[in-house]
Amino acid sequence: MLIEYKKANIYQSDSLVLEDVCFEVEPEQFVYVIGKVGTGKSSLLKTMYCELDIDKRNAEKAEVLGRNLLTIKRREVPALRREMGVIFQDFQLLHDRNIYKNLEFVLRSTGWKSAKEIDERIDLVLDAVGMKEKKMELPHELSGGEQQRIAIARALLNHPKIIIADEPTGNLDPETAEKIVGLLYEISHTGETSVVISTHNHSLIDKFPGRVYKCADGKLTDVSQEYSKTVKQ
Repeated sequence: MLIEYKKANIYQSDSLVLEDVCFEVEPEQFVYVIGKVGTGKSSLLKTMYCELDIDKRNAEKAEVLGRNLLTIKRREVPALRREMGVIFQDFQLLHDRNIYKNLEFVLRSTGWKSAKEIDERIDLVLDAVGMKEKKMELPHELSGGEQQRIAIARALLNHPKIIIADEPTGNLDPETAEKIVGLLYEISHTGETSVVISTHNHSLIDKFPGRVYKCADGKLTDVSQEYSKTVKQ
């Protein structure tokens, strides 16, 4: 199990947003977290990479990639984050440097030394998202969909076991959004990487079926069977 929560309470500041959360992610699984704005989707995802803490008082279990989030030390968080890729709605690319330099910065900051290995890895991930020819361009020269493809390439750099995508299609038109989710779906089914994606676009679930959790009324519920008969369990 890559992620396993049992009876976890999640707070945003001092407000309880999700209570008694039970949540699981297995290898090579595609998992949706759906729900209206403000129901706790982003808060749940932020706990997975330790941007938000889980309430330690009542939780039975909260593990991500073998780490106990109830006892993890702050100095141990960077190592956990290196094993995952995180994709944001607003891309979060560095606009003062080209795409190659954006990706090189990530690799060097996570311990890569060899220029040859860095070049090869950057070419490989850009090729995987169909953006190899754009590596010398600046982020503002790319469309929103292209920038999100670069964000996916960045998330793939360190061979992640899991990708966490927080509303990655929120700023994209429907056609581009479908292509981005399709790319993430393909990644989860052709390698060793699972994907957890939050979205309010329920139509994508029919096209790219997966396990579905819904945030509503302070609870997280597995509603997979309501959306697809081909859910990967």
